[in-house]
Amino acid sequence: MDNSIAFPILFALIALALAFDFLNGLHDAANSIATVVSTRLLSPVAAVVFAACGNFAAYWLVGLQVAETVGEGIIDKDVVTPAVVFGALVGAMFWNVLTWLKGIPSSSSHALIGGLLGAGIAHAGFGAVESSGTTKTMAAILLSPMIGFMIAMLLMLATSWLFKPVQPRKAEGVFKVFHLMSSAAYSISHGANDAQKSMGIIAVLLYSTGYLGGEFSVPEWVVISCYLAISFGTLSGGWRIIKTMGTKLTKLDHHNGFCASTAGSAVVFGASAMGIPVSTTHAITGSVVGVGAARRASAVRWSVASRVVMAWFITIPASAAVGALFYWLTRLF
Repeated sequence: MDNSIAFPILFALIALALAFDFLNGLHDAANSIATVVSTRLLSPVAAVVFAACGNFAAYWLVGLQVAETVGEGIIDKDVVTPAVVFGALVGAMFWNVLTWLKGIPSSSSHALIGGLLGAGIAHAGFGAVESSGTTKTMAAILLSPMIGFMIAMLLMLATSWLFKPVQPRKAEGVFKVFHLMSSAAYSISHGANDAQKSMGIIAVLLYSTGYLGGEFSVPEWVVISCYLAISFGTLSGGWRIIKTMGTKLTKLDHHNGFCASTAGSAVVFGASAMGIPVSTTHAITGSVVGVGAARRASAVRWSVASRVVMAWFITIPASAAVGALFYWLTRLF
């Protein structure tokens, strides 16, 4: 492709990818701050600033394994075109906006993966799918909330036993500090995983248009731009989803919030280290349900949880369909 012809389209698609990253931060702000807001550990304004700083802090703390998986491990990077990227981004953004308006904590990550799969398959057929990256991403849909659930439940049981001799007021003070620290860890893990998805999309776009000189890599300016975009998105909040995550699934206190945030961050950091574009929404939702179930099964509002799970399973096919549709629309012009 002639770079001089492609540049205006390239610029517009990079802006669209950064807009998706911003929307990701907006949509997923609740993942990072729902527990600290619902327990009144921080005010909503302080919480979003806190979470946004955590998102950007990931720049200094993690590698780019997730960006590499998204860029070359889902769809063969050699068949990606600007039209495929456009379809992927629009498919993901459509689903994000729809679920945000409905207050459903769906996965921005899997919306993007679905959009990329739909547009990529529409362009080059099923042979374009990279099985290794796609398989581990699909497996994470089931495993991440289950692992978060189990870790959170075990943390609840272990800490309840350890703090049993401690006076309730003193224990609550300790868990306030732990809760704040675990929330910071979760915000960092969120930035570490979610910001890298847009990095991978921009990098494969640059590769496909010849701007990387024939070798796939993630330029430094792309890394910084994506971390800034998701951080500013987080600053914009996501109040509908905060209500679902922080109050509707189960009642939280500082002890519960600490266990949920710690479990969620453990899942996301682990996935990031393995280069898996996991859903931070799935991880924290499974963890929140886990702390509720550790108290008693009736502490969880299972009707709300089932609605959330249903959204998880339809996210990839729904965003894939929209991604394919918008890819085909580009073929008309």
